[in-house]
Amino acid sequence: MKLLIWTAFALLAIFWTGATLISVELTEWLATTVGTSQVTDAAASVGQWPVPAWLALWVDTAWIEAIQASWLQVMDWLGASGPGALGSVLSWLIPLIWVVWGAVLLLMLVAATAGHFLVGRFSRPAGQAGLRT
Repeated sequence: MKLLIWTAFALLAIFWTGATLISVELTEWLATTVGTSQVTDAAASVGQWPVPAWLALWVDTAWIEAIQASWLQVMDWLGASGPGALGSVLSWLIPLIWVVWGAVLLLMLVAATAGHFLVGRFSRPAGQAGLRT
């Protein structure tokens, strides 16, 4: 059971780190493209993408379309504000992403450690009654 706890922790940590890296890279890409027509053109084309059939089985299509519409509004606002306004936001946004990553990873580590302790504390060999001390 302890192996399962630590395996789950490792897999979740890898997934969480990958998602954070992708978020940071997308944020940096957004910083370089804001102020050009690339961002509004890209946002307009992404907003036109149909929801894939396989995704419609798992997630409500109205939810995906609402997310697309929200991102279109954000991209239009960022394109209109220009790189000057975004520069001050990005100066603290990327470090904030990494701080949130660290806090969530620490919480996952605490949960895995607590699970490890509890499994060791409450699991007992067959025939032995009571808690181990």
